[in-house]
Amino acid sequence: MQTAASTAPQAPSSFASLRDLLIERQANLPKRLAQVAKFTLDRPDEMALGTIAELAAAAGVQPSALVRFAQTFGYSGFSELQQVLRARLRERWPDYQERLAKVQDETGQGADSTPVLTRLIEISVHSLTRLTSSVTPAAFDHAVTTLAGARMIYLLAQRRAFPVSAYLSYMFGNLGMPHLLLDNVGGMIDVQASSAGPQDALLAITFTPYAPATVQIATKAADRGVPIVAITDSAFSPIASVSQAWLEVVEADLGAFRTLSGTMGLAMSLAIATAERRRALEAA
Repeated sequence: MQTAASTAPQAPSSFASLRDLLIERQANLPKRLAQVAKFTLDRPDEMALGTIAELAAAAGVQPSALVRFAQTFGYSGFSELQQVLRARLRERWPDYQERLAKVQDETGQGADSTPVLTRLIEISVHSLTRLTSSVTPAAFDHAVTTLAGARMIYLLAQRRAFPVSAYLSYMFGNLGMPHLLLDNVGGMIDVQASSAGPQDALLAITFTPYAPATVQIATKAADRGVPIVAITDSAFSPIASVSQAWLEVVEADLGAFRTLSGTMGLAMSLAIATAERRRALEAA
């Protein structure tokens, strides 16, 4: 005799197998689930990173439809489906030996390494130029206001983004701004961040595939009422949804080596503007 568990569909463990199954079954799905299937196929990055409420609105369905959709394909819930979609984001970035090969293909370099410098300069300029459209004056001012009014600014970034938080610590230190760099020495980042409260602010920086520690610490801080200012690459970033203010930076890349030029330029501007605003507040 078969049990309910034995007849339940096997949940796809990869995005490729999920995509094939969606394509196969989409025509036979109920209308709302078919809408979710189409949205998943068309916009998998958003499905990986958005909240149920955000995604339901974007797909034109009720939030419950997303849960039913996940369960229809064998997942215990929507969060399990998202884990498969997020794994796709992590796998999309090649390892460093593959990146070197891509750089050589893109630049056509041989013994001469000059084309690498030339191309990196070009894409760095492109990253900086993008900021004029991705960071609006209103969003930038909101971030500055949040940081300038904070008792203490906590700086949070890991892995590739860590140099940005280290630079901000250098800038804030020289500008006389009270701050704490969450450097995770000794694996103590959760303890370092635990003293942040509603009178402080947390400046969190992370980009695809999103450092888990940054997402976890920022989410916990937001739950405690700490105002979050985020520098990230999408409205569907997991830290954008918990932020009081967030700034979008999408860096250009050379062979999947992404620059930090736009992020560093934004960080420097943010540090200077925040220090100026704080000085004006103290003088008032």
